[in-house]
Amino acid sequence: MVTQPAFAKVEDRRLAARKIAIFENFRVLAWDKRTLYAACGYTLLAAEPEIEPISWREVAGFRPQLWRSVTSRNSLSSRLFRDGFHALAIHPHGNLIAALPGVIATLQAGEKEFCISHRITRGTRPLHITGTPDGRIFWGEYFDNSGREEVHIYVSEDDGFTWHVGHTFPKHSIRHVHNICYDQWEDCLWILTGDYGSECRILRASLDFSRVDEVLAGNQQARVVAAILTASGLFFASDTPLEQNYIYLLDRQGHVSRICAIPSSSIYGCQNRDGVFFSTMVEPSNINQTKDVHLLGSVGGDPWNTIATWRKDRFPMKFFQYGNAFLPDGDNHTDLLAVSTIAVEKSDYQTSIWRTFRI
Repeated sequence: MVTQPAFAKVEDRRLAARKIAIFENFRVLAWDKRTLYAACGYTLLAAEPEIEPISWREVAGFRPQLWRSVTSRNSLSSRLFRDGFHALAIHPHGNLIAALPGVIATLQAGEKEFCISHRITRGTRPLHITGTPDGRIFWGEYFDNSGREEVHIYVSEDDGFTWHVGHTFPKHSIRHVHNICYDQWEDCLWILTGDYGSECRILRASLDFSRVDEVLAGNQQARVVAAILTASGLFFASDTPLEQNYIYLLDRQGHVSRICAIPSSSIYGCQNRDGVFFSTMVEPSNINQTKDVHLLGSVGGDPWNTIATWRKDRFPMKFFQYGNAFLPDGDNHTDLLAVSTIAVEKSDYQTSIWRTFRI
């Protein structure tokens, strides 16, 4: 049952943000405490953005197919062919595991070039890659799956060099996996799947998948990609073109609270030491009619306020992507917020760094 939230008044404060830097042709990927990783095409970069002026250093590269080396040099062709890095996870031993078009690639600590560790045969890439403190790495298959074939979650237990199927969803049970999130407070995984009816699920699983429990399912409000774990519980935002979208909290007692309406579907969320953030994308439907990308933030879960907006650009979404604001995965120990915008006016393929504060 969805209830109305009851947050402590001490948290009844708002977030604001001040932009401190802009970088062109960058996409942020993940935080590792105070280090931020971003990609420029097929080159991975890193910075410690608390130190101003922000200076990026080259970490490593990936050799794509020759034609992608060409298309990735232009923002429109890069958008058309979905070039570059799409997700990144940091292994406790220092290896980096990335999702790129058609492959999972692994960078061994100390090396300068990513090597392919898995070729993706269904779809082009997972939406996220997730690591756990014991060194396991997880990602779920994300592909069209019109025939509703079985769907796998892959696991690596050797620092990202080889992969095996850790869990399989049977035929006709889900369409694909949206996200897998690690919960440090309960040492478990949260698995988010879609897209319609009973395919929309929020599942709680043990790290070895010996137990997979359905927590929420069966409607469009359980169609979720963006989720953030905090001591309070699981904050998540719905991702549906069919209904009004909302931000929710699934608390540690198992109660679900609908917190606030949002203007459109959301597929990215993150947090820093000041608060929790979600972005929305421009995905037009009879319900989602906005042409603006929104970035929303909250100190403790309520209230939520809009920090920034961007207008969708003129290029067709079918080919050149929805207007969106990418937010990085990982563990952010700073008061900084990194945002990469795409398919929006004046800020296409642009990363902005913001310093947040409470008001």
